[in-house]
Amino acid sequence: MILTALDQLCQCAEARAELLKHGAGLAVVSKKILRVSKVGTERVVRILLSIAKYSGSGVVVQEMVQLGVVTKLCLVLQVDSGSKAKERAREILKLHARVWKNSNCISMNLLSSYP
Repeated sequence: MILTALDQLCQCAEARAELLKHGAGLAVVSKKILRVSKVGTERVVRILLSIAKYSGSGVVVQEMVQLGVVTKLCLVLQVDSGSKAKERAREILKLHARVWKNSNCISMNLLSSYP
């Protein structure tokens, strides 16, 4: 239920800014990918899509790489078949693919999963 509330809040620019301002905000949210439930994963990916789409500055994109968010999104592509989370994960990866593709934080076997 907390992820659902956070998802609703992240539709607002101020809430996204507060989440990103918190030192562990992005890390705590991304940690829930593939750990809570299928619905939880869908909510987290939706939160991350809001952040990547509307608040995806260079600093945020690099933080997502360093925290392993990109790796987890690639895992969502491999694990979830036919779900909304998979479609949204693909959209997030496409949004910033040029930046993430050149990062040394992403292992070579996951680069093959890039759309």
